[in-house]
Amino acid sequence: MTTIGMNRAPDFPRSPAELRLDYRRTVDRLLVHREALGEVFLTDMQPLDDGRYAAGAQLPRSHAHYGDHLLRPASHDPLLILEACRQATLAGAHRFFAVATDNKFILTHLRLRLTDHRITEIGAGPCPLAMEVEVVRRKERHGRVTGLDYAIRLSVRGGEIGTAEIGLRFKTPEGYRALRLINRGGRALVSSDAYRTAMRGTPTPPYLVGRALPENVVLADAVSQDGRAKALLRVPADHPSLFDHPQDHLPGMAITEGARQLALFAAVDLRGMSAAKTLLTELDVTFVRFGELEEETVLSAELSERIPAAPAEAHIHYTQGGPLEPETAGPATGDDRVRARIEAHQGKELLCAYTFVLTPTSY
Repeated sequence: MTTIGMNRAPDFPRSPAELRLDYRRTVDRLLVHREALGEVFLTDMQPLDDGRYAAGAQLPRSHAHYGDHLLRPASHDPLLILEACRQATLAGAHRFFAVATDNKFILTHLRLRLTDHRITEIGAGPCPLAMEVEVVRRKERHGRVTGLDYAIRLSVRGGEIGTAEIGLRFKTPEGYRALRLINRGGRALVSSDAYRTAMRGTPTPPYLVGRALPENVVLADAVSQDGRAKALLRVPADHPSLFDHPQDHLPGMAITEGARQLALFAAVDLRGMSAAKTLLTELDVTFVRFGELEEETVLSAELSERIPAAPAEAHIHYTQGGPLEPETAGPATGDDRVRARIEAHQGKELLCAYTFVLTPTSY
């Protein structure tokens, strides 16, 4: 196997490419591995140079899953932003790196850091997200790309809002099936399309995890004790967003949603924070193994001591008459943030471990 490039921090020169991004229509849904057109957010991709491209996504003001939040003021879901990034990397792998359409894509890690969440407050129209995407590491075998690690810079209408990182590995259908059978100890694969199970446990009340609709709650039997929280991950195999198409395992974004909900539950139940005034501003996860549909998945959370509030950033806005006075952006309160560590286990096996930063948003 050949590994090209080294892990490094993203270094994006400013480019006018985002000004040319087209937000009038979405890309082919097959490029982003979606079945429903309403689950496609990517609208355009523009090559910049070797290993670098710009991508655009339209974040809708209303969405049955990503728009179901108690946040006030109303803001676009950070996991919607992350999903747009994920779609940009999937489509980029096909379009710019010749990854075959029959290959299976495996998530290795996700990272998100939002530095100016006020720009993503829901306004009078859809939000035009611009992404500058760079491949910082590429794996090849026998001339075929087998893995890509991406660094992404995020902006909205010219204002930078944060960064993301995503890792993908690509398997041929045969290689993927062999890997999955090893992971399952030789047991035959099941499909979420045919797999239905009685939901174990008692669903968590929506308001405790920042949701309004019960169908978007993916936790059951959530409890807190001695500074920790624990819950079962419900398998919403018929959920139109988390299971947009049949899967033989728990999707990484479904586990991520469960982990985010448990982090909010812990912040509300253990620290007295408000689900309506608490925003996920940092996420870091490494996936260790596949989550199986028929196995019980246990999520556990531990909150750190409060960490200092992120320093506000000063932005200068320009008009035809020249620069205005610097305007402070970001969290405007002195409230401290909270770091949460979430682990997902099936039996004794660790599936993945998350680190979240939750930020008070009242201002």
